[in-house]
Amino acid sequence: MTSLLDPMGASDPEVAPWARCGAWGMVGAGLGAAGAEQAAPPGARGWGSQPPRPPQPPSRGVEAAAAAALGTGDSSVTTEALFLALGAGVTALSHPLFYVKLLIQVGHEPLPPTIGTNVLGRKVFYLPNFFTYARHIVQVDGKRGLFRGLSPRLMSSALSTLSRGSVKKAFPLEEIEHVSNKDDVKTSLRKVVKETSHEMVMQCVSRVLSHPLHVISMRCMVQFVGREVKYSGVLSSIGKIFKEEGLLGFFVGLIPHLLGDVVFLWGCNLLAHFINVYLVDDSFSQALAVRSYTKFVMGIAVSMLTYPFLLVGDLMAVNNCGLLAGLPPYSPVFKSWIHCWRYLSMQGQLFRGSSLLFRRISTASSFSVD
Repeated sequence: MTSLLDPMGASDPEVAPWARCGAWGMVGAGLGAAGAEQAAPPGARGWGSQPPRPPQPPSRGVEAAAAAALGTGDSSVTTEALFLALGAGVTALSHPLFYVKLLIQVGHEPLPPTIGTNVLGRKVFYLPNFFTYARHIVQVDGKRGLFRGLSPRLMSSALSTLSRGSVKKAFPLEEIEHVSNKDDVKTSLRKVVKETSHEMVMQCVSRVLSHPLHVISMRCMVQFVGREVKYSGVLSSIGKIFKEEGLLGFFVGLIPHLLGDVVFLWGCNLLAHFINVYLVDDSFSQALAVRSYTKFVMGIAVSMLTYPFLLVGDLMAVNNCGLLAGLPPYSPVFKSWIHCWRYLSMQGQLFRGSSLLFRRISTASSFSVD
């Protein structure tokens, strides 16, 4: 709901969703705009016969760069290894951000709020931002503490990348030229539906296969709250979860994550399509550049709306698992993800953790300072 931030890569199933948008993906804004103008031949109309390089999310941008460097065909194995290596690097670098975000999501506030002023000059309470929170973790666990739970997350990211690549090879999607002419709306809409359906299958398969490792990673990280050591390694964690919760224990929180992925993909791709068709006129000199930005912007907007799915999924992954962060007073024991959603909605906390810099305390929210 990553991707995406998600700078965290689309291969990681937990990055902000906008970072893994659609079959055409999203560009780095500058690349998209520049590529659009350079790729379009004089007199080209719409996306033309030589469309600009489609927008790419971070991990798909890595894929594009690797493909350009290594070529295609007999370099596929080397290229795939490079994707994995670069994806692992991005995941490792972004892990402290993800770690702090998770602790905020579960409601762990070890530091008191401070008084500040808003844009209107009124005094408001602010909770510690990412930098203050990260500094607190370093004081408690040292610098290595910022990377608690990294190993299973790296495995989850790698498995996600490999599964997406396998699905893509098993069910290849032919390259489809974008159509912007309003006379071809039905044709272009069919292409968007086909692309989005293909991307949805890849994302869902990737999510299901990598979710058990995601659950282990979440539980390793939230042990910071109660200073537990229950989940210390991947293999031992697999044994504990299977013994205590059975096979279903590896898939707690999966449904809201899948729903968030599906809603995000369809919402982002369809909104971008209709904006490009109805609002961006072909006669506009910068039409190609504008269209290259559309999916990126729509990805950010839709990811904000689907954030509650990500939050609920993460909370369900650690709820009632024997760790303090998943038990009262931090959290009730939820009967289902719908119960969790309703509880957060009543508390005004459906977007808890969505902001890591300016964390103003709302009147509807509640928190406990340890």
